[in-house]
Amino acid sequence: MKNAIKYLLIFLVPVVTVTACKKDTEEKPTEGTEKPGTKPPPTTPPPATNPYNNIVETKAPVQKAITYNVNTNIGGFQQALPYLYDSTTKRYPLLVFIHGIGELGDGSTQLYNAANVGVASLIRNKLFPANFVVNSKNYSFIVISPQIKKWDYKTVAKDINDMINYAISKYRIDTTKMYVSGLSMGGGYTWDYAGVYASRLAAIAPICGASGPNDAKAKVMATANLPVWAFHNNDDGTVTPANSTGYVNKINSYNPAIKAKLTLWPTGGHDAWTKALNPKYKENNLSVYEWMLQYSRTKK
Repeated sequence: MKNAIKYLLIFLVPVVTVTACKKDTEEKPTEGTEKPGTKPPPTTPPPATNPYNNIVETKAPVQKAITYNVNTNIGGFQQALPYLYDSTTKRYPLLVFIHGIGELGDGSTQLYNAANVGVASLIRNKLFPANFVVNSKNYSFIVISPQIKKWDYKTVAKDINDMINYAISKYRIDTTKMYVSGLSMGGGYTWDYAGVYASRLAAIAPICGASGPNDAKAKVMATANLPVWAFHNNDDGTVTPANSTGYVNKINSYNPAIKAKLTLWPTGGHDAWTKALNPKYKENNLSVYEWMLQYSRTKK
Protein backbone atom coordinates (compact mmCIF):
# COMPACT_ATOMS: atom_id res chain seq x y z
CA MET A 1 0.00 0.00 0.00
CA LYS A 2 2.83 2.44 0.86
CA ASN A 3 4.46 1.79 -2.51
CA ALA A 4 1.15 2.38 -4.25
CA ILE A 5 0.72 5.71 -2.49
CA LYS A 6 4.26 6.77 -3.39
CA TYR A 7 3.54 5.85 -7.00
CA LEU A 8 0.33 7.87 -7.04
CA LEU A 9 1.98 10.95 -5.55
CA ILE A 10 4.43 11.32 -8.43
CA PHE A 11 1.64 12.36 -10.75
CA LEU A 12 0.99 16.09 -10.64
CA VAL A 13 -1.33 18.64 -12.31
CA PRO A 14 -0.08 21.45 -14.60
CA VAL A 15 -0.73 25.15 -14.06
CA VAL A 16 -3.19 26.60 -16.58
CA THR A 17 -2.93 30.23 -17.76
CA VAL A 18 -6.38 31.77 -17.82
CA THR A 19 -7.98 34.84 -19.36
CA ALA A 20 -11.79 34.76 -19.22
CA CYS A 21 -14.50 33.93 -16.71
CA LYS A 22 -17.32 31.39 -16.85
CA LYS A 23 -19.90 29.93 -14.50
CA ASP A 24 -19.32 26.24 -13.81
CA THR A 25 -21.95 23.73 -14.72
CA GLU A 26 -20.83 20.73 -13.36
CA GLU A 27 -6.96 28.86 17.03
CA LYS A 28 -4.57 31.29 17.56
CA PRO A 29 -1.81 31.15 14.99
CA THR A 30 1.18 28.93 15.60
CA GLU A 31 4.09 30.83 17.11
CA GLY A 32 7.42 31.02 15.38
CA THR A 33 8.10 30.84 11.69
CA GLU A 34 7.39 28.15 9.15
CA LYS A 35 8.53 27.85 5.57
CA PRO A 36 5.47 27.79 3.31
CA GLY A 37 4.71 25.05 0.83
CA THR A 38 5.54 21.40 1.09
CA LYS A 39 5.59 20.21 -2.52
CA PRO A 40 7.31 21.41 -5.72
CA PRO A 41 5.17 22.73 -8.57
CA PRO A 42 3.48 19.80 -10.35
CA THR A 43 4.49 18.87 -13.87
CA THR A 44 2.46 15.77 -14.85
CA PRO A 45 -1.30 15.33 -14.51
CA PRO A 46 -2.54 12.45 -12.34
CA PRO A 47 -4.62 9.69 -13.88
CA ALA A 48 -8.39 10.24 -13.76
CA THR A 49 -8.77 7.24 -11.46
CA ASN A 50 -6.37 8.57 -8.82
CA PRO A 51 -8.36 8.28 -5.53
CA TYR A 52 -6.08 10.75 -3.79
CA ASN A 53 -7.31 13.44 -6.16
CA ASN A 54 -10.91 12.94 -5.05
CA ILE A 55 -10.58 13.03 -1.26
CA VAL A 56 -13.36 14.99 0.46
CA GLU A 57 -12.13 17.04 3.41
CA THR A 58 -13.93 16.44 6.70
CA LYS A 59 -11.51 18.10 9.14
CA ALA A 60 -10.89 21.81 9.58
CA PRO A 61 -8.11 23.43 7.56
CA VAL A 62 -4.74 23.83 9.27
CA GLN A 63 -3.60 27.44 9.72
CA LYS A 64 -0.05 28.60 10.41
CA ALA A 65 1.63 31.97 10.76
CA ILE A 66 4.32 32.26 8.08
CA THR A 67 6.98 34.95 8.39
CA TYR A 68 8.41 35.49 4.93
CA ASN A 69 9.21 38.60 2.89
CA VAL A 70 6.92 38.20 -0.09
CA ASN A 71 7.95 41.74 -1.02
CA THR A 72 8.92 44.91 0.83
CA ASN A 73 5.35 45.52 1.98
CA ILE A 74 4.33 41.96 2.93
CA GLY A 75 6.50 40.39 5.62
CA GLY A 76 4.30 37.43 6.43
CA PHE A 77 0.88 35.83 6.09
CA GLN A 78 -1.52 33.36 7.60
CA GLN A 79 -1.46 30.12 5.61
CA ALA A 80 -4.44 27.76 5.80
CA LEU A 81 -4.21 24.46 3.94
CA PRO A 82 -6.80 21.69 3.69
CA TYR A 83 -6.21 19.11 6.41
CA LEU A 84 -5.30 16.40 3.88
CA TYR A 85 -3.23 18.66 1.61
CA ASP A 86 -0.12 16.49 1.98
CA SER A 87 -2.08 13.32 1.19
CA THR A 88 -3.21 14.46 -2.25
CA THR A 89 -1.79 15.61 -5.55
CA LYS A 90 -4.81 17.74 -6.42
CA ARG A 91 -4.89 21.48 -7.00
CA TYR A 92 -7.06 23.69 -4.80
CA PRO A 93 -8.96 26.97 -5.22
CA LEU A 94 -7.08 29.95 -3.79
CA LEU A 95 -8.75 32.58 -1.62
CA VAL A 96 -6.61 35.61 -0.78
CA PHE A 97 -8.21 37.58 2.05
CA ILE A 98 -6.97 41.05 3.01
CA HIS A 99 -7.40 42.55 6.48
CA GLY A 100 -8.34 46.08 7.51
CA ILE A 101 -6.14 49.01 8.53
CA GLY A 102 -6.25 47.95 12.19
CA GLU A 103 -4.31 44.79 11.38
CA LEU A 104 -1.33 46.37 9.61
CA GLY A 105 1.92 44.88 10.87
CA ASP A 106 5.44 43.65 10.32
CA GLY A 107 4.55 40.09 9.33
CA SER A 108 6.47 38.70 12.29
CA THR A 109 5.83 39.75 15.89
CA GLN A 110 2.53 41.37 14.83
CA LEU A 111 1.42 38.63 12.45
CA TYR A 112 -1.17 37.29 14.91
CA ASN A 113 -3.26 40.38 14.10
CA ALA A 114 -3.90 39.04 10.60
CA ALA A 115 -5.72 36.09 12.18
CA ASN A 116 -8.00 38.27 14.29
CA VAL A 117 -10.42 39.22 11.51
CA GLY A 118 -12.02 37.85 8.39
CA VAL A 119 -11.59 34.36 7.01
CA ALA A 120 -8.41 33.70 9.02
CA SER A 121 -10.38 34.33 12.21
CA LEU A 122 -13.09 31.89 11.12
CA ILE A 123 -10.45 29.26 10.43
CA ARG A 124 -8.70 29.89 13.75
CA ASN A 125 -12.00 29.45 15.58
CA LYS A 126 -12.93 26.29 13.61
CA LEU A 127 -15.90 28.01 11.98
CA PHE A 128 -14.76 27.67 8.37
CA PRO A 129 -16.13 24.64 6.48
CA ALA A 130 -13.62 21.99 5.46
CA ASN A 131 -15.52 21.27 2.26
CA PHE A 132 -17.96 23.04 -0.04
CA VAL A 133 -20.26 21.33 -2.53
CA VAL A 134 -21.03 23.40 -5.61
CA ASN A 135 -22.70 21.95 -8.70
CA SER A 136 -22.18 18.46 -7.24
CA LYS A 137 -18.41 18.99 -6.96
CA ASN A 138 -16.37 19.08 -3.75
CA TYR A 139 -13.98 21.96 -3.09
CA SER A 140 -11.64 23.00 -0.28
CA PHE A 141 -9.81 26.32 -0.24
CA ILE A 142 -6.21 27.22 0.27
CA VAL A 143 -6.61 30.50 2.17
CA ILE A 144 -3.78 33.04 2.29
CA SER A 145 -4.20 36.11 4.50
CA PRO A 146 -1.24 38.46 3.97
CA GLN A 147 -0.27 41.06 6.54
CA ILE A 148 0.30 44.43 4.92
CA LYS A 149 2.95 46.68 6.48
CA LYS A 150 1.81 50.04 5.07
CA TRP A 151 -1.26 51.10 3.13
CA ASP A 152 0.41 52.58 0.08
CA TYR A 153 -2.05 53.31 -2.74
CA LYS A 154 0.76 53.12 -5.30
CA THR A 155 1.64 49.51 -4.46
CA VAL A 156 -1.77 47.95 -3.76
CA ALA A 157 -2.10 46.04 -7.05
CA LYS A 158 1.54 44.95 -7.01
CA ASP A 159 1.34 43.76 -3.41
CA ILE A 160 -1.60 41.43 -4.06
CA ASN A 161 -0.20 40.29 -7.39
CA ASP A 162 3.10 39.41 -5.70
CA MET A 163 1.19 37.45 -3.03
CA ILE A 164 -0.75 35.50 -5.64
CA ASN A 165 2.38 34.77 -7.68
CA TYR A 166 4.14 33.56 -4.55
CA ALA A 167 1.22 31.30 -3.63
CA ILE A 168 1.20 29.77 -7.11
CA SER A 169 4.92 29.08 -6.85
CA LYS A 170 4.66 27.39 -3.43
CA TYR A 171 1.30 25.61 -3.35
CA ARG A 172 -0.78 23.45 -5.65
CA ILE A 173 -3.17 26.19 -6.80
CA ASP A 174 -5.96 25.67 -9.30
CA THR A 175 -5.27 28.86 -11.26
CA THR A 176 -8.72 28.73 -12.85
CA LYS A 177 -10.20 29.30 -9.39
CA MET A 178 -8.46 32.23 -7.71
CA TYR A 179 -10.51 34.66 -5.62
CA VAL A 180 -9.81 37.86 -3.68
CA SER A 181 -11.81 39.34 -0.82
CA GLY A 182 -11.14 41.75 1.99
CA LEU A 183 -12.70 44.11 4.52
CA SER A 184 -12.48 47.88 4.84
CA MET A 185 -8.91 48.64 3.72
CA GLY A 186 -8.77 45.09 2.39
CA GLY A 187 -12.04 45.63 0.56
CA GLY A 188 -10.41 48.65 -1.08
CA TYR A 189 -7.41 46.48 -1.97
CA THR A 190 -9.84 44.04 -3.57
CA TRP A 191 -11.39 46.72 -5.79
CA ASP A 192 -8.02 48.23 -6.65
CA TYR A 193 -6.39 44.91 -7.47
CA ALA A 194 -9.29 43.73 -9.62
CA GLY A 195 -9.28 47.08 -11.38
CA VAL A 196 -5.88 46.15 -12.81
CA TYR A 197 -5.73 42.34 -12.81
CA ALA A 198 -9.38 41.32 -13.27
CA SER A 199 -8.48 38.77 -15.94
CA ARG A 200 -6.47 36.72 -13.41
CA LEU A 201 -9.41 36.18 -11.06
CA ALA A 202 -12.50 34.01 -11.07
CA ALA A 203 -14.48 36.31 -8.72
CA ILE A 204 -14.11 38.98 -6.02
CA ALA A 205 -16.05 39.85 -2.86
CA PRO A 206 -15.12 43.33 -1.53
CA ILE A 207 -16.63 44.15 1.87
CA CYS A 208 -17.16 47.80 2.91
CA GLY A 209 -14.27 48.55 0.59
CA ALA A 210 -12.25 51.71 1.13
CA SER A 211 -11.76 52.62 -2.52
CA GLY A 212 -13.59 55.35 -4.38
CA PRO A 213 -15.42 54.24 -7.53
CA ASN A 214 -13.22 54.59 -10.60
CA ASP A 215 -14.41 54.47 -14.21
CA ALA A 216 -11.22 52.94 -15.60
CA LYS A 217 -11.11 50.20 -12.97
CA ALA A 218 -14.81 49.46 -13.37
CA LYS A 219 -14.31 49.10 -17.12
CA VAL A 220 -11.45 46.64 -16.60
CA MET A 221 -13.66 44.46 -14.38
CA ALA A 222 -16.65 44.69 -16.70
CA THR A 223 -14.60 43.90 -19.81
CA ALA A 224 -13.15 40.84 -18.09
CA ASN A 225 -16.68 39.72 -17.10
CA LEU A 226 -15.39 39.42 -13.55
CA PRO A 227 -18.10 38.23 -11.12
CA VAL A 228 -18.43 40.75 -8.28
CA TRP A 229 -20.41 40.48 -5.06
CA ALA A 230 -19.97 43.56 -2.88
CA PHE A 231 -21.22 44.00 0.70
CA HIS A 232 -21.82 47.15 2.74
CA ASN A 233 -23.99 48.57 5.51
CA ASN A 234 -25.98 51.68 4.62
CA ASP A 235 -25.21 53.31 7.98
CA ASP A 236 -21.44 52.77 7.73
CA GLY A 237 -19.89 55.91 9.20
CA THR A 238 -16.29 54.85 8.51
CA VAL A 239 -16.34 53.93 4.82
CA THR A 240 -19.18 55.37 2.78
CA PRO A 241 -21.51 52.83 1.15
CA ALA A 242 -21.31 55.03 -1.96
CA ASN A 243 -18.04 53.22 -2.68
CA SER A 244 -19.79 49.89 -3.12
CA THR A 245 -22.89 51.25 -4.85
CA GLY A 246 -20.73 53.37 -7.14
CA TYR A 247 -18.48 50.52 -8.24
CA VAL A 248 -21.39 48.14 -8.83
CA ASN A 249 -23.31 50.75 -10.83
CA LYS A 250 -20.28 51.69 -12.91
CA ILE A 251 -19.44 48.06 -13.69
CA ASN A 252 -23.02 47.31 -14.69
CA SER A 253 -23.19 50.43 -16.86
CA TYR A 254 -20.84 48.61 -19.24
CA ASN A 255 -23.40 45.80 -19.50
CA PRO A 256 -21.07 42.92 -18.62
CA ALA A 257 -22.17 39.34 -19.25
CA ILE A 258 -22.06 38.75 -15.49
CA LYS A 259 -23.74 41.59 -13.61
CA ALA A 260 -22.07 42.85 -10.45
CA LYS A 261 -24.24 42.39 -7.38
CA LEU A 262 -24.50 44.34 -4.14
CA THR A 263 -25.83 43.39 -0.73
CA LEU A 264 -26.58 46.61 1.15
CA TRP A 265 -27.87 46.07 4.67
CA PRO A 266 -29.70 48.99 6.34
CA THR A 267 -27.80 48.82 9.64
CA GLY A 268 -24.66 47.37 11.16
CA GLY A 269 -22.21 50.27 11.04
CA HIS A 270 -18.78 49.54 9.63
CA ASP A 271 -18.87 45.82 10.36
CA ALA A 272 -20.37 44.25 7.27
CA TRP A 273 -17.86 41.41 7.28
CA THR A 274 -19.19 39.35 10.18
CA LYS A 275 -22.42 38.68 8.32
CA ALA A 276 -20.97 38.57 4.81
CA LEU A 277 -18.33 35.98 5.71
CA ASN A 278 -20.54 33.81 7.88
CA PRO A 279 -20.74 30.50 5.99
CA LYS A 280 -24.36 30.22 7.15
CA TYR A 281 -25.38 33.49 5.52
CA LYS A 282 -26.80 32.72 2.08
CA GLU A 283 -28.52 34.45 -0.79
CA ASN A 284 -30.17 32.33 -3.48
CA ASN A 285 -29.08 29.39 -1.32
CA LEU A 286 -25.39 30.24 -1.73
CA SER A 287 -22.86 31.52 0.79
CA VAL A 288 -20.24 33.92 -0.54
CA TYR A 289 -17.81 30.99 -0.78
CA GLU A 290 -20.24 28.82 -2.73
CA TRP A 291 -21.05 31.80 -4.93
CA MET A 292 -17.33 32.24 -5.71
CA LEU A 293 -16.84 28.58 -6.52
CA GLN A 294 -19.50 28.72 -9.23
CA TYR A 295 -17.02 30.66 -11.33
CA SER A 296 -13.80 29.76 -13.08
CA ARG A 297 -11.37 31.79 -15.13
CA THR A 298 -10.92 30.05 -18.46
CA LYS A 299 -9.40 30.72 -21.85
CA LYS A 300 -11.30 33.01 -24.19
